[in-house]
Amino acid sequence: MPILEPTGPGRRTALALLAAGLLAGCASRPPQRSAGVGAWRGRGGTPVAPTLPPLDLDPLEREGAVAQAMLLVNTPYTYGGNTPRGGFDCSGLIQYVFRQVSGNGTRLPRTTAQWAAAAVPVDDTQMQRGDLVFFNTTGAPYSHMGLYVGGELFVHAPSSGGTVRRASLGNRYFASRYQGARRVFAA
Repeated sequence: MPILEPTGPGRRTALALLAAGLLAGCASRPPQRSAGVGAWRGRGGTPVAPTLPPLDLDPLEREGAVAQAMLLVNTPYTYGGNTPRGGFDCSGLIQYVFRQVSGNGTRLPRTTAQWAAAAVPVDDTQMQRGDLVFFNTTGAPYSHMGLYVGGELFVHAPSSGGTVRRASLGNRYFASRYQGARRVFAA
């Protein structure tokens, strides 16, 4: 789902406040992570176990997924989008990345909630490149997601008017909405 943006006359003010908040977030040290699932979590809760059979993708595809996601940085955001040509929303980006690397005909989830339901919770201290990270950006659990690329960074398709980009888990906006990491790879 998209991150909602203001429209109309208040847009400039809202964008200025957002820019100031992002700059302030970049200028401050990220919060220290503690052990435990969802340690970045601001308003989190208990991690939810998968409600669908786990995807158990080939772990050898992990680095390919990271590389594919990085190649898509700067692709335009499009609500419902799932191709580089048509643009991406957050879950469309993840579906496309794993469709490119898995190539085995595995039926992949489409929505953020479906991805969360088919992935296994991962303790933040055990997070690896290629794991998925989830956020509550709309007041609904698992309403936004990205692909963890290491160094406390993730790739995601943020919102209308934006592009696929890297962001930090320590970013004030995302840290307060973080719901935890989940894994789609077999152990």
